[in-house]
Amino acid sequence: MEPIRTFGKKDPNNTYIERPAVYAVVFNETNEKVAVVQADCDKYFLPGGGIEGEETHTECLKREAIEELGSEIEIIQYIGFAERYFFSTKEYRDYLSQGYFYLCKLGKKLCEPIEDDHHLVWMEFAEVQKKLFHEHQSWAVKKALEIGRQNGK
Repeated sequence: MEPIRTFGKKDPNNTYIERPAVYAVVFNETNEKVAVVQADCDKYFLPGGGIEGEETHTECLKREAIEELGSEIEIIQYIGFAERYFFSTKEYRDYLSQGYFYLCKLGKKLCEPIEDDHHLVWMEFAEVQKKLFHEHQSWAVKKALEIGRQNGK
């Protein structure tokens, strides 16, 4: 079993809300750019989000892909698990984001994104590493690139 990769710093005096979530790492057809979602707060995230109720990882990713991208999504391979402690300035709460990451392929466009404050942006790898809000998401992109190299892509 791989060790849990933890980012951010846990303050022992704070109470953290655990937020299990599933995220997609999606490369463009030439594997030169990564799909990210820009929120109106000018922060960048991988497509995906919190697991609702009894959703499976697949169900969560499919729902989030429609909400944020308006597209189908196909899971190719599990990348790994990582977590991040952080304070949400939007909600004024401490969170432990528990991220399950998958290498995915974007499918056909179904509709306009349901979340109108989210916009799909294709970024080059170096830019993604600088702009992703969550460190554990940056880790997942690096790991997905390693997987791609091992598979000869």
